[in-house]
Amino acid sequence: MQHRIRHIVLIAALTAAGVASAQQVVKIGHVGPVSGPNAHLGKDNENAARMAIDELNARGVGIGGHKVTWRLLAEDDGSDPKQGTAVAQKLVDARVNGIVGHLNSGTTVPASKIYHDAGLVQISPATTATQYTKQKFPGAFRVVANDAKLGGTLGRYAVETLKAKNIAIIDDRTTYGQGVATEFARGARSPGVRVVAREFTSATATDYTAILTKIRGARPDLIFFGGMDSVAGPMLKQMKTLGMTAKFMGGDGICTEALGRLAGDAIGEGKVVCAEAGGVKGAQEAAMADFRRRFRQKTGAEVQLYAPYVYDAVMVMAAAMQAAKSAEAARYLPELKKIRYEGVTGTIQFDGAGDIQNGALTLFTYKGGKRSRIDVIR
Repeated sequence: MQHRIRHIVLIAALTAAGVASAQQVVKIGHVGPVSGPNAHLGKDNENAARMAIDELNARGVGIGGHKVTWRLLAEDDGSDPKQGTAVAQKLVDARVNGIVGHLNSGTTVPASKIYHDAGLVQISPATTATQYTKQKFPGAFRVVANDAKLGGTLGRYAVETLKAKNIAIIDDRTTYGQGVATEFARGARSPGVRVVAREFTSATATDYTAILTKIRGARPDLIFFGGMDSVAGPMLKQMKTLGMTAKFMGGDGICTEALGRLAGDAIGEGKVVCAEAGGVKGAQEAAMADFRRRFRQKTGAEVQLYAPYVYDAVMVMAAAMQAAKSAEAARYLPELKKIRYEGVTGTIQFDGAGDIQNGALTLFTYKGGKRSRIDVIR
């Protein structure tokens, strides 16, 4: 009888251990475009998310004194809003513990409603549209400065530093492109400054000759483009063909290592000025340099743009879970709201809306086809 009782107790213990083991898998969902024109940026992001997850596992990072297995569930939204909401629901159904993504504002904003309705936490490493956090979803955060800061800062820089007087503005009609272009226009408002043209294209267009020819007639000394590098590169080539010598500006969507390759010799020397949301200088530069080295060593590729922010987004989510001793969104959300985390991109703290506090911007130009930093400003 005693033997039988011990046998039953052992079975119960093993069953409980199996349940406990099953509960110790923490699933982080990542979404970005790994197909389509922005695939190079989406792959950059996904690589960084995998790197963070691999490091958490390698270091044996647990939660509440329990060993856990960290798992990445990666999905492709193709920069398409419909695809974005479909994969968002897929991750909800997979019962992920949190979301890092999306890359594009046009996919992030509609997907955020799905995550909110499911009670999930979402940290975007790249979305800059002000609309994202204006929805006031308690679980929506971002680790980069928004369009109001990015576009407005570029507008003021165009007028105050580059001394632009006649400005043309083009956007790609995406949520991001229109948003950053509008904020640029607001920041550039100044006596004696004229917006001589306001045109638009699409994120998938390849011929901009008609738009550029029309703009050329207005004789702008600076053109601002709200969109991504996959459009900006060919646009710069067509500007050169048309003999247009105006300065070219854009937000973080064009501010990539790949732009030099996409534009070829049309990139010029100091002709392009752009801003990346985020940036470090001084003592923090060592941590960023080390991240870039480790990323290159692990992936065999250089950082394109948002990888450091993806990495930090995963790590700050894990830190909040550790502080709460739980991977349940309802329990670690309060910790995320008050967290102060030293990441490779700098100090991460969120304001009441879920925006990064005191977000930095890095201004770049291009020399010899390579990005060259101008300054980091806050």
